[in-house]
Amino acid sequence: MATLPDDFAATAVSTDAVSAERLDNAVYRDDILRLLFTCCHPDLPAEQQIALALRIVSGLSVVEIARAFVISESAAEQRITRAKRRIADAGLPFHTPEPGERAERVPAVAAMIYLLFNEGYSASGGTLHMRLPLCDEAIRLSRLLLGLSPEDCEVMGLTALLLLQHARAAARLDADQAIVLLEDQDRQLWDRKFIAEGLVLVDKALRHQRAGPFQLQAAIAAAHARAAHASETDWKQIEHLYTLLETLQPSPVVTLNRSVAVAKVHGPAAALALIEPLGDRLARYFHFHGVKGALLAQLGRQDEARAAFNQAIALAHTPAEAAHIRLQLDHLLDGLRTATEDEGCRRK
Repeated sequence: MATLPDDFAATAVSTDAVSAERLDNAVYRDDILRLLFTCCHPDLPAEQQIALALRIVSGLSVVEIARAFVISESAAEQRITRAKRRIADAGLPFHTPEPGERAERVPAVAAMIYLLFNEGYSASGGTLHMRLPLCDEAIRLSRLLLGLSPEDCEVMGLTALLLLQHARAAARLDADQAIVLLEDQDRQLWDRKFIAEGLVLVDKALRHQRAGPFQLQAAIAAAHARAAHASETDWKQIEHLYTLLETLQPSPVVTLNRSVAVAKVHGPAAALALIEPLGDRLARYFHFHGVKGALLAQLGRQDEARAAFNQAIALAHTPAEAAHIRLQLDHLLDGLRTATEDEGCRRK
């Protein structure tokens, strides 16, 4: 992980500040976590806080940050540039926050940790589909954040979510590094210690009956973790949880994720109708075209499915993503060949 560059340290540090920093080290127990809180200056808009921290503290590239926010690279660069300019113009005093300020900054820090994990869980470029050290670092930071805010239900939910997602890491790629979909994964490879820890946390958080976005996402991950086999997955519960999440945190990506559950419960036509209005907002989003292609294929609309899959390949971030979509295209072609052969046999 990266530390703050020299040009970021624009303010002098007094002897008193150094003493306070030593005390802060005892509170935060970690330099990276302390720097994340430092980046969350209330005079910066939340999106600029997060973009700046991901770039400077976590060391993510502009491309990676753009993918995390589902925005263009130029828009991500602008967020970072504006944040730096605002700091320089206003002479903002960056320092570790007092206890009251710290509590106010917890949601932004949690969001940073979540985006850091996502970049590790599904890399935005390069040859690796997963960057496990980023996932491990995000879990480490989330546990530290939970130690700092032990009664915060959303931090419990975040930590549970990361643990439950990361528990599936060993089953997500096969021996050839090809993507294995959740429903096809060998659940014997899932990390049961991570699952047990995650389930305890999500259940504890939800008992407070103040469900937030991280808790709902953790509950969705828990529903998958509790199913011994894919066929036992409670898709109705997952659809309900996604509906609640969409109410709390409206987002085209949340709607896209909900469509997978809708397809399982109500069929591919209902799911396709749900995501078709998202085309403009998710035009550059790999997973949108992959999901759309799969739904169209299930409906027998092969030409449209092929077009969607080709668009997904063009937007793939890793070789594994591109190879997975090519496999879907191969299945389409095999289906067309079989249909053509069957028709030929009927005409003979």
